[in-house]
Formats: sequence, structure tokens, C-alpha cells
Amino acid sequence: MMRLAIAAALALTATPALADERLDATPRTLVMTAYQPEWNALVHAVTGGKEYRINGMTYRTGTLEGKPILLMQSGVSIVNAAMNTQLVIDRFAVKRIVFSGIAGGVDPDLSIGDVIVLEDWGQYLEVNFARKDGYGETPGWKSPEPVAADAPANWNFIFPRGVSVANAATPMKRIFKFPMDPALLDLARKVASTVAMERCVAPSSTQLPGSELCLGKAPKVVVGGTGVSAGVYADNAEFREYLYKAWDARVLDMESGAVAQVAYANQVPTIVFRSLSDLAGGNRDKNMEDTYEHLAAVNSAHVVRAFVAALPD
Repeated sequence: MMRLAIAAALALTATPALADERLDATPRTLVMTAYQPEWNALVHAVTGGKEYRINGMTYRTGTLEGKPILLMQSGVSIVNAAMNTQLVIDRFAVKRIVFSGIAGGVDPDLSIGDVIVLEDWGQYLEVNFARKDGYGETPGWKSPEPVAADAPANWNFIFPRGVSVANAATPMKRIFKFPMDPALLDLARKVASTVAMERCVAPSSTQLPGSELCLGKAPKVVVGGTGVSAGVYADNAEFREYLYKAWDARVLDMESGAVAQVAYANQVPTIVFRSLSDLAGGNRDKNMEDTYEHLAAVNSAHVVRAFVAALPD
């Protein structure tokens, strides 16, 4: 009996209640970034608070535009984004998620520097790889499972299959696009026209004085449409065109679809702001992310700061 009692006590000690694991009890807006340039564009505006280190990542509480926030980096790509979104929901009192970052443009009506606020997010490599169905001049493809009626069209042997997810309010179902919070989208529409954004890349130590690289026109803020994510650094014009036609995608990135899935599972209101650093294969000569990533990160941060300022709490 004594051994059983000790074992039970150890089990209780090893699995504390979730509330006891919380590092900060203040309900906060989680302002999420993926990597350093996006973090740098916002961290200087955060006042007060405290820094926490978990699994080598920094989480900073404080105030942004007068509102209680938690600033973090998810890390780049799908697994990092999903893992660290769940971690932060478990360890902090997350009221809502606001993502600020860069993206590749898919919609030809969008330009580098523009900030896009998407209505929903899909994961374009949650797929089946089909086998060839016939070997004539125009062979087809046979998916290993039935193709859902609402699935985006396939690209050669790649057939979108969505991802099956449940939450406390909705039974398990297959989802191709995770919706963003309608109230947060409405607020973004009100804020969109009020934000002035950057058009020129500031000179670096390697540039001559006065040699700013400027966009041909002022960036704009657009609300609406679909974004897509995968663990892929995409720079392919043909696949970009496929995503635009089959998914109605406007931008692509490597994190937002995963964040949207975890937020859906936890029923956390979420919105994503992404500024175009490149055109994902649509640039004429080369991918332009290395030129415009800082400008894009700053423009997204400008819009996010205006959005946070307009939040009711």
C-alpha cells in the first residue's frame, strides 16, 4: 500500500494542473512573429513586462500601443509554428493571436511591400501523391483515396486532402481552409486605410549615402482572400500560378496555416498580417526576399501596431 501511495503522489507531482504551469496570468494579445526581422520590427515598441526563455525561444510580456501583449517568435516553418503556438497557449493566458510577418505574393494584383490580411488559411501540402493511371501520351493520375468535392484541384500527381481537426465545439471534420476571426477582420478593415507604410529600403552600411532602394508605388493594405502555407520556400512561377487558380491564394508562407490550425483546435480568435517581400517565383530575374524582407517586416509591423491600438482591450 505504501508503494502505491508513493507512486500516486509522484504521478500527481509529474502532471501538474495546467493553471499551475502558467508563467503569466494576465490575459494578453499574443503578437506572433516567425523570425528575427519580424521580431525586430516590433520589439522596440514594447514597454515594460518581462522576458521568459522556453526551449531556447524568447517570450516577452509588456505593453504595445497601450494594450497588454505577449511578443514571440514561432520559428520558421510548419512544425515550429504549430509546436510553439500550442506551447504559448498552454503557458500563457492568450486572449487572441495577431501574427505579423512577411510572405510571398501569389495574386498578380499584389505588389512587394503590400500588407495582406487574409480571411482564411490553407495548407497546400496536406496532400496525396497519386500514381499514374495509364501510360499513353496523356496519362492521368489516380488518387489513393476519394477526392473530396470541395477539394482544390490537383497539380499533376499532388491532390489536396485537407486536414482533419476537432475542437470543443465542433466534431472532427476535414478542413481545407481555416477561417480567421470575423470580428478581428472587421476591425482590420476599419484600420487598413489609416496606416502609412514605408516605400524605401533604408541604406545599409554597404550602400552609398543616399542610395535608398525604393518601390515604384506606395504599398497598400488589402483585407480578404485566402493564404496558403507549407514547409516550402516557394520560388516557382508555375506552382505559384497553380496556387492562384486552384486555391484562390493571394499569398503563401511557411507558418500561418499551422498557426490557424492550432488556433482552431483551441478556439482562440486569430488574425494574420503578411507583407510581401517577394513574388514566390513571379519576379523576373530573382527572388527579392533578401532585398525587401526588412521593408516588408516593418510594413506589417506598422499595420499590426495600428490594429493593436484599435483593439478594445
